[in-house]
Amino acid sequence: MSGAGKSTIANGLKERLQTERCMTVVLDGDALRTGLNAGLGFSYNDRLENVRRMAEAAALFKAEGFLVICSLISPLIVHRKLAREIIGDRFFEVHISSNLACCEARDPKGLYARARRGEIPEFTGVSSAYELPPSPNLAIDTAGEAIATSVAKLEAFVRGNIRFARSQR
Repeated sequence: MSGAGKSTIANGLKERLQTERCMTVVLDGDALRTGLNAGLGFSYNDRLENVRRMAEAAALFKAEGFLVICSLISPLIVHRKLAREIIGDRFFEVHISSNLACCEARDPKGLYARARRGEIPEFTGVSSAYELPPSPNLAIDTAGEAIATSVAKLEAFVRGNIRFARSQR
């Protein structure tokens, strides 16, 4: 959900890996919605298209040897299945979660308040469903955990499961 810490954890991992000159890129859902995915709303079809475009971009970076960290809300299992099909091998699903109260408390943009007033229809966790992944490769609950701890968990997972490229610079 929004405010769970996805972007913060993704960027923390990127910083750690780049200190070792690892070719790493973060594709952030909020950032992509201001450019590549501008104009997409939160309807079923728009969310599916949002995930499809991000997965296509991830596949392009992956083909160039980058470790790609996608940070976005993909609320339905079918969305994540589509991303897995597009990206192919080395697709790992990491479920970053927190309870609703924590997410609302962390909400710097006031999205939850706007969703509760009906200004944002189909907002995940308020007026739109989220289907829990049945078997993510890694689950991190940020409700009572320091960001550094969450980043360390993700880093340990990556180092244990992925061989990543180092920049030639």
